[in-house]
Amino acid sequence: MGCCVSKFSPTETHPEKEKLQNQGRAPPPSAAGGGAEPGVTSSGVPSFCEFSFADLKAATNNFSPDFIVSESGEKAPNVVYKGRLQNRRWIAVKRFPKLSWPDPKQFAEEAWGVGKLRHRRLANLIGYCCDGDERLLIAEFMPNDTLAKHLFHWERQTIEWAMRLRVALYIAEALEYCCAEGRPLYHDLNAYRVLFDEDGDPRISCFGLMKNSRDGKSYSTNLAYTPPEYLKNGRVTPESVIFSFGTVLLDLLSGKHIPPSHALDMIRGKNIILLMDSHLEGKFSTEEATIVVGLASQCLQYEPRERPNIKDLVATLSPLQPKSDVPSYVMLGISKHEESPPTPQRPLSPMGEACSRLDLTAIHQILVTTHYRDDEGTNELSFQEWTQQMRDMLDARKRGDFAFRDKDFKTAVDCYSQFIDVGTMVSPTVYARRSLCYLMNDQPDVALRDAMQAQIVYPDWPTAFYMQSVALAKLDMHQDAADMLKDAAGLEEKRQKGGRPS
Repeated sequence: MGCCVSKFSPTETHPEKEKLQNQGRAPPPSAAGGGAEPGVTSSGVPSFCEFSFADLKAATNNFSPDFIVSESGEKAPNVVYKGRLQNRRWIAVKRFPKLSWPDPKQFAEEAWGVGKLRHRRLANLIGYCCDGDERLLIAEFMPNDTLAKHLFHWERQTIEWAMRLRVALYIAEALEYCCAEGRPLYHDLNAYRVLFDEDGDPRISCFGLMKNSRDGKSYSTNLAYTPPEYLKNGRVTPESVIFSFGTVLLDLLSGKHIPPSHALDMIRGKNIILLMDSHLEGKFSTEEATIVVGLASQCLQYEPRERPNIKDLVATLSPLQPKSDVPSYVMLGISKHEESPPTPQRPLSPMGEACSRLDLTAIHQILVTTHYRDDEGTNELSFQEWTQQMRDMLDARKRGDFAFRDKDFKTAVDCYSQFIDVGTMVSPTVYARRSLCYLMNDQPDVALRDAMQAQIVYPDWPTAFYMQSVALAKLDMHQDAADMLKDAAGLEEKRQKGGRPS
């Protein structure tokens, strides 16, 4: 996927963003994770930020039908796409119908409220987009399908009992965290909202923490599974979420999506064995199943006040974890996502070798030696443009080059920034050199940004891709770094065979 210029890049702060915040369009950065800087948080999850619509179009191949991962709702359809950002991170993009949130400020405030949440049991929200009539949410992408797929539409094997207990606990822990953070309302909790990450661990989608529209209905599932109080007054309460959790417990017990009223009749008639999923072939603990059936029954009580609270559910489910030492992907019967080899199979150039080793000193020496030979053709200047400003700008670049050669990386950053800020000339080499300076100063976020800018100036330049691979590795995004290194080596090979790549 080619690069595009972000209106608001996930890894940087822009003056335009600050301006919009001052106008009240979006809450201040302090709303995201207690004032964390945009970029990647200590948990490895990107900080919440605003995305441009152009970035999301590029990431989803112009919202291609081939990228759709789910659709729900008839009157107000919501479509979720998978996509891939410039830094190679996979994302899930929920696109709302036009004008489902007419007020962009209200949508932004709701999104920022959800975006400040960060938990290992959530598929976390990492951004939003308001552009004209467009309203979109961006979340971490979960590659191993939904609970509904594994329970109702499995191909190889059904979910074993121990894994079902883990799913129940992890959902409860996610809801408990949301309650503790002041977000107790989860809209339409069901088996399609439970997603499995790269390790096979279940998480609940953060999309359920926001309504489908400002005034629209919160439930899209069959009315038979809707909390009775919602049918009365159209409002979701924390007790409604407990009712929905009870329906998910029924799914886990039965392996089918059966109406709560029917299940409760079976429970009252003590037909627990009939309720259990026959595909388990009796491989479950009757004692544990009895406890979970009791929990489901309590959650599905008609009167909201008679339902348990989320802390009680966590406390009851926590001891029911018979295989706590077995990884989730093993119990699901899926392959764990393995990182590819750190270097591509084809022989690497000296630059490729240096980048694969993260040898910043060797990269520096190569950039000093190659000088500006790859900048040819990136600027065509008229005679009138050779002004005093131009001479000053080139002088700043020259001073930056001296500092870069002498490994005075802070001065080099200052001088190269003067050159870039004038904007009369663009130089992919300057961006690559400043990127290395940032890496030398342990600032991989901004180093990645500069390497991406170098690619924008010169889309098929191997050095731009090499520098991105190093920055991604420094951000602990090793799979993405390996992919980028492979792309760089491929571009370099193409260049060697046929000159500068087209």
